[in-house]
Amino acid sequence: METTPSSGHASDPVIRVRGLARTFKTKAGAVQAVTGIDFEVHDGEIIGLLGPNGAGKTTTLRMISTLLAPTAGEAMVAGANLRSEPRTMRARIGYVPQGGATSDYELVDDELILQARLFGLSKAEAVASARELAEALEFEGLGRRKCGQLSGGQRRRVDIALGLVHRPSLLYLDEPTTGLDPQSRANLWEHIRRLRAEGTTVVLTTHYLEEADALCDRILVMDHGGIVAAGTPEELKRRISGDVISLEIDDGTADLAMEIAAAVLDVRHRMRTAGRENGHAGKSLVHLTVEQGEHAVVPLLHALGDRGIRPGALTVKRPSLDDVFLTLTGRSLREGDRS
Repeated sequence: METTPSSGHASDPVIRVRGLARTFKTKAGAVQAVTGIDFEVHDGEIIGLLGPNGAGKTTTLRMISTLLAPTAGEAMVAGANLRSEPRTMRARIGYVPQGGATSDYELVDDELILQARLFGLSKAEAVASARELAEALEFEGLGRRKCGQLSGGQRRRVDIALGLVHRPSLLYLDEPTTGLDPQSRANLWEHIRRLRAEGTTVVLTTHYLEEADALCDRILVMDHGGIVAAGTPEELKRRISGDVISLEIDDGTADLAMEIAAAVLDVRHRMRTAGRENGHAGKSLVHLTVEQGEHAVVPLLHALGDRGIRPGALTVKRPSLDDVFLTLTGRSLREGDRS
């Protein structure tokens, strides 16, 4: 599946991936972590790789940053060939891993300056870059503190500065806000938007639906090592027209409830998922896509009640990215995230 922007771009893509795949050997046999994907990223975009843990997001990011050799496929990144020019590619990108890269015992300034020097900046350039980033990412005054003394939000901003200190035009962020409190997460989103406004192209992985929706110009939805959908958040949500009614039903009557719904409503899409995503054993969630969901609720409840079925909970909402994922894969992104 080739995924390109819906709007035209005259310039060559910053990233062009064709047939990229990675297979790992395990005691149980070969595991295909990434199945052979195609996609492009253009200058100035924020692209999100969205999917549950194990979908192949981090493996993809590690391959296009030269940290993991692909089993098959090719990629051009920042004008360099993944296989024949890995050193050139590494010099042109910034990479912020999920677990961070700072040492508890090193000073913030020392970490940043050393990183810049390793990429070939002079001492004066390294110091200047570290100061600029401390101001831009709002951790001024922390330069002489050890990284282990910082809060989670402060340390994550230093992690991002480490990926930017050598002034790359392309930045990879692997789960940038995992473990942050809501306020720190919102602040970091603003910093990422500012990077894009200043000309940095950003590729990030996430399993947070709201993060992908809020930040990304385009989203590549990944599941089981492949790209199952791509587009802007709004384009993806428009794939599901109408409203989504979700009902919590006893396992034994969930299939009957879907049959009743189809008999009394114009149901465009229906699906049953495990109720365990709400922590309720013995329950299923029935999802129905209909036009004007608020008008469909009353006849639906009457029809279910006539057969002795009374939902434990009911919600009506516009389609979300989770509904897109549910429609594409048959399971909730949030459910997959916990498996």
